Amino acid sequence: MNSLVLLTVALCVFALAYRYYAAFIAARVLMLSDAHVTPAYRLKNGSDYEPTNKWVVFGHHFAAIAGAGPLIGPTLAAQYGWGPGFLWILLGSVFAGCVHDMIILFGSVRHDGHSLSVIAKRDVGRVTGFMTALSILFIIIVALAGLAVAVVNALYQNPWGVFSIGMTIPIAMGVGVYMFRLRPGAILSGSLIGVAMVCAAVFLGPLVAGSSCGHWFSLERKTLAILLPIYGFLAAILPVWMLLAPRDYLSTYMKIGVVLALALGLVFIHPDIKMPFLTGFINGGGPIIKGPWWPYVFITIACGAISGFHALIGSGTTPKLIERESQLPLISYGAMLTEAFVSLMALLAAVTLVPADYYAINSSAEVFATLGFKPVDLAQLSAWVGLDVSHRPGGAVSLAVGMAHIFGGLGEGLRHSMKYWFQFIIMFEALFILTTIDAGTRVGRYILQDVLGYAWPKFRDVNWKPGMLLAGAFVSGAWGHLLYHGNISTIWPMFGAANQTLSALALAIGTTLLLRVARKKSYALIAFIPCVFLVAVTLSADVLNIRDFAAQGNWLNVSLSVAILVLVAVVVVDNVRVWLKLLKTREPVGLNNGPEPAEPVEEVPS
Repeated sequence: MNSLVLLTVALCVFALAYRYYAAFIAARVLMLSDAHVTPAYRLKNGSDYEPTNKWVVFGHHFAAIAGAGPLIGPTLAAQYGWGPGFLWILLGSVFAGCVHDMIILFGSVRHDGHSLSVIAKRDVGRVTGFMTALSILFIIIVALAGLAVAVVNALYQNPWGVFSIGMTIPIAMGVGVYMFRLRPGAILSGSLIGVAMVCAAVFLGPLVAGSSCGHWFSLERKTLAILLPIYGFLAAILPVWMLLAPRDYLSTYMKIGVVLALALGLVFIHPDIKMPFLTGFINGGGPIIKGPWWPYVFITIACGAISGFHALIGSGTTPKLIERESQLPLISYGAMLTEAFVSLMALLAAVTLVPADYYAINSSAEVFATLGFKPVDLAQLSAWVGLDVSHRPGGAVSLAVGMAHIFGGLGEGLRHSMKYWFQFIIMFEALFILTTIDAGTRVGRYILQDVLGYAWPKFRDVNWKPGMLLAGAFVSGAWGHLLYHGNISTIWPMFGAANQTLSALALAIGTTLLLRVARKKSYALIAFIPCVFLVAVTLSADVLNIRDFAAQGNWLNVSLSVAILVLVAVVVVDNVRVWLKLLKTREPVGLNNGPEPAEPVEEVPS
């Protein structure tokens, strides 16, 4: 199979889905209207709520949802072969992920930009609201730890990469001050300056790494595991215009640019796929993921097809920035399709590597020695990129090697510049991760403040500085603890299951929203069908995870996995109770988006 065939099929499917399915949902199901004033205008406060240009919002939203998941997940799942991953990315994104993102963003915009847990409490009930808040908080902590593992493995003892990534923080802050305070609305000039400076940070990397201060940037895993949570804390408490929005916006140019460059590389080189459609690990026992393809393909490739983490961004930072409801399809459905495209590029980059080299990069030396494979091009690839790439699990390094190898195939000159491509792509991947960390930690801060508000209502004021500091410190410290003491094998399976659990819960809540607002009750099927599928996936994954963690004696992970099962059961049953009431009504009853009702579901007429 040639990679160009798969690329062409995917692009055609994505274009048709956006043109027809997204338009149908916007016009017929959600009935979007610019007559509704968005919370960015009604609640503008110069910090969290701020009307923002739609392309900046698209950039922020895409950068925030497209963390390491669409890069790492497909790369890791390639151990099963290219077939399962390709089909899940293609179909899952169009019929599940994009629908999930669009409905939740719509619900949050109509609920003054409030979180998923607040929406659930108002439109489903207090039990679902509280359980959703707990699940979100838990999933954020596990997700951020799981995603951060990849950047740690890519940047340790890599001064070039650490310098380049570190420089993006002051660059973004400078651009934020320029675009939002010194010259408000200067999007073009701010973008050009910021992108130029980010690129310069990459090309200055080898000079800094080879200088007398290069050792400052040659960091160990544990050091990086401390610095990343500190960054997450700062991003969670600083005004959104100062760091989060401009950094995400600038990194989006690099992300989309690199992915488009990879697509062009695939068009010109169109390498053959060396990984088979299915591998011998399809039934389990793989060197990277121990379990079988069902359900592990669907939880490993999370963000590229559907991700519960997107519900946190769609009901967190993004709805507070949108100027008009008509922009929702671009920002939600469009951004999810873009992420699916990124995920597809990651899968193709991985499966065009020689399988033995792929396994050598993504497994430890001890595990690889048991497989009976012999690396083919690994030594040459390490020489070309200027770094020993063997046994760096997590997906980030093998993706960077695969992409650099494709770019190097464009000509002899580019092959000699592969070390620049490699570091550029490592930076590209790390930017994905850090944009998830900053947005995710901030959303976690919102959620924790809401939960603490049950005990002390003052915490629900997102502008109250003591609450900001305490909640931000707790969230960043919690996922930092898991990162410091964990690894890809202990964190990623639980992250995948937890992440897809949240997507199932969000789709259940989304089904309730559609039953409330849609002119036809049958329209709710667009959320209900993927919800049923995801519930089956997550329940299967949790059962297998509990079995594996118990065999390892990892009782903390066993307890957390059992908690996920309980959350799914409680939230689904509570939503079913509300569905049965709503199905008895003929006309839309509307959302409970006014002052918080005492018992939301009792407003549903019988």
